[in-house]
Amino acid sequence: MATASLRLIIGLGNPGKAYDASRHNAGFRVIDHLAVEHDIDIAKRKFDSVFGRGHVKDQAVILAKPMAFMNRSGLPVQNLAHYFRIHCKDLIVIHDDIDLAFGRLKIIEKGGHGGHNGVKSLLDAFGRNDFTRLRFGVGRPGDKAGIVGHVLGTFDEKEAAILPSLVSAACDAVATILCQGVREGMNRFNRKEPFSPINI
Repeated sequence: MATASLRLIIGLGNPGKAYDASRHNAGFRVIDHLAVEHDIDIAKRKFDSVFGRGHVKDQAVILAKPMAFMNRSGLPVQNLAHYFRIHCKDLIVIHDDIDLAFGRLKIIEKGGHGGHNGVKSLLDAFGRNDFTRLRFGVGRPGDKAGIVGHVLGTFDEKEAAILPSLVSAACDAVATILCQGVREGMNRFNRKEPFSPINI
């Protein structure tokens, strides 16, 4: 039986090997890194999701990746939250964001979907927007027509060199939200300049 303090951490992405390395799967990357860092086995399957239960610092969490495609993420997440009796406000959702330059992270509370199909699916499923999001910047292509190819494409060579440090910073951001609150997370991680291995 879930405790009142249990938090649900969701990474958004697309299932399947073809999408593993894509920008759109940034949320999955962060969840996988959190799982390794905090020794949480993401092996359970339920409600079209894979998930594991454990602790980040002293906070009880469930780390989960919905296995429906991005634009159908909402129902699996809603089902998990309902099953574990976790309120929408106790969710943290990690997702890629083309409106942030690569190297930037941004924590927000509430808000709309900003054109992100995964977030839109969550808003539709829950009928409310009071969950915390960690936006992982992947940058916007110069050509608007190339957005789909951009998010489904892989990180370039320069981005790939910084990516592990950025994923680690995103994990630190999640831990900060959990242990010190959203406001402290915003103060620490909502920078205007992109992260780099030097300033992370």
